[in-house]
Amino acid sequence: MNAIIKDAKERMKKSAENLSRELAQINAGRANSNLLAGVNADYYGVPTPVQQLASINVPEARLLVISPYDKTSLKEIERAIIAANLGVNPTSDGEVIRITVPALTEERRKELVKEVKKTGENAKVSVRNIRRDANDSLKKQEKNGEISEDELHSSSDEVQDITNEAIKEIDQLVGDKEKDIMSV
Repeated sequence: MNAIIKDAKERMKKSAENLSRELAQINAGRANSNLLAGVNADYYGVPTPVQQLASINVPEARLLVISPYDKTSLKEIERAIIAANLGVNPTSDGEVIRITVPALTEERRKELVKEVKKTGENAKVSVRNIRRDANDSLKKQEKNGEISEDELHSSSDEVQDITNEAIKEIDQLVGDKEKDIMSV
């Protein structure tokens, strides 16, 4: 019984962490090294994350500077950024790649907020599915006589409390990202 609750709690926490990573990749109009988190460049035939091939600096609010450790990989990194379709144009001077993050229009901000809400709703669905699985496992234990009906009810209440905490955390993450996007 406790193992089921502990497992549900861990899985819900992972859902919130995954949401946090997904939201970090959404461009809020400011330069952020997480913008390149999902970008892989071809390095000697192996798709490698750009963050492993270069140092990424943010010298200004709207500028990313990417300095490859191996200068021969500069072109591949540039191609990977263009292919990732991030809505930015990398420029190279042969030494470093500069990415100027454009200011977001009001329309684009509203689109991003919708995307953030959709991502948050998907995370909530994931948490609710975890709750359902945990409750089903508890009901199965009660049916098999492993736990009493009172233990089933108290455990179900505990699972619901954990679910409420996870959904509150997801709402907080989504709300913070919305504020970040809508701030000019």
